[in-house]
Amino acid sequence: MPRALVTNDDGIDAPGLEALVIAAQGAGLDVIVAAPAEQSSGASAALSAVRRQGRTIVERRTLPRADDAEAWAVYAQPGHIVSAALNGWFVPRPDLVLSGINHGANVGRAVLHSGTVGAALTAKINDTRALAVSLDVALYPTGERHWGTAAGLLTPVLELLLESPRATALSLNVPDRPAAALDPIRHARLARGGSVQARVDEIGDGTLRLGEVEVADEPEEGTDSALLAAGHPTLTVLRSVEADEGDIVQKWLASLRNGHCSKKLR
Repeated sequence: MPRALVTNDDGIDAPGLEALVIAAQGAGLDVIVAAPAEQSSGASAALSAVRRQGRTIVERRTLPRADDAEAWAVYAQPGHIVSAALNGWFVPRPDLVLSGINHGANVGRAVLHSGTVGAALTAKINDTRALAVSLDVALYPTGERHWGTAAGLLTPVLELLLESPRATALSLNVPDRPAAALDPIRHARLARGGSVQARVDEIGDGTLRLGEVEVADEPEEGTDSALLAAGHPTLTVLRSVEADEGDIVQKWLASLRNGHCSKKLR
């Protein structure tokens, strides 16, 4: 039975985390939970933590609707938690990482900033399969959240993940609507931006106050933003940090060798 670490960036008490834990247990996974003690959205893959005498602070917790799962609240960012979990904290080592269910979509190149996605990419660079799950909740939502809709897609996506090569990282975004109202799941490339954008709302004496606004631009056809808005759950394979072929640098170095550089550089 594969062992899954379940984490998030919304914190140990977030309803999306509990929904993901229950779905993972229902799919037959051996689940262990370790999530930030406090809200950590926007943490990316940061490894920062609250430490006492050089040690990260952790607390044992019980999840109300999944009280049989071993659960830990960690005073650290999701990337720190995943790194610890895959490098000696838990024995046996988790076989995969599930991150979410995030309160809000993680789409476009702005996933760079997501703690939910950062946890999955941290697993990837530790040669471990990972899935980030996000629910497309509006910036200022009303009514109930459909956590069960996102959780219901876990089992079929897990089949894909477990059959994929090690170090595969997937991002699943799900519309916030009843399961019966979903359109078919689609593969999607990343949009240029995200669904929410930071904005400076106030400049004070030595201070800045940042706010968030929903992106108003029409998303490009076929991207995760466009498909999600049309009612499709989207699935994207994520790359981690990697080097380009370096054509720009290679051409520049060649020009230096051939003497084609400015007098200032000489």
